[in-house]
Amino acid sequence: MTYFVSDLHGEYELFCSLLDKINFSDDDTMYICGDILEKGDSSLKLLKLISSKKNFKCVLGNHDENFLKYYRAIMEKSPTDFDIVLSSLREFFFEDKELLTWDMVDFLEFLPLYIETEDFICVHAGIPIDGNGYLKNLDKVSKEEFLFDRWFKDSDVMHKSKKCVFYGHTVTDNGKIIAYKRPNTKGDNIKDFYKIHLDTGAWQNGILGCFCLEKCECVYINKNQAK
Repeated sequence: MTYFVSDLHGEYELFCSLLDKINFSDDDTMYICGDILEKGDSSLKLLKLISSKKNFKCVLGNHDENFLKYYRAIMEKSPTDFDIVLSSLREFFFEDKELLTWDMVDFLEFLPLYIETEDFICVHAGIPIDGNGYLKNLDKVSKEEFLFDRWFKDSDVMHKSKKCVFYGHTVTDNGKIIAYKRPNTKGDNIKDFYKIHLDTGAWQNGILGCFCLEKCECVYINKNQAK
């Protein structure tokens, strides 16, 4: 099975509970639409898990970029003393600081801004739409647009492109995934959707949801269930 989730924000236990609920295995794939880090209590445990699994596919989020900006600033001051740099990087986190390794830093540094397949595109915040109503060429989209867009989420913003866009960044109003279905379709195929808004507010309200590609269904977990 293929799943999509976004804005995990350090909610390690909640994410693990969701994986258990969907019986996630090595044969499955999980696409993560950014923001692994910050806000929650277990960013490093979460990052360690995600970076260690080949079947977790992740794009960069704005909070992940915050860490990379911190990293680049430290590297400018100490470009050759990697022990000092790593020690300083650990101060970015509140918990389990010693968990941070250079492999985890490298994982974040090389995260793409988008993942595109024949049927869908994964981004963190959104994709601009051109004057003809089609998604802008991804090579022409700026990092800022991928990471910070607040317009794409709006319910009246649709596109004419054939691929479904998965995104997060802004918490949905009711803590539920919103799937925007194309007119006159059944909604049982990913091609039936314009876009799918994934940010259920895991850190904010304790609800985490994922979308299953093959079933076109949502699965949710909350902190009360996870305990």
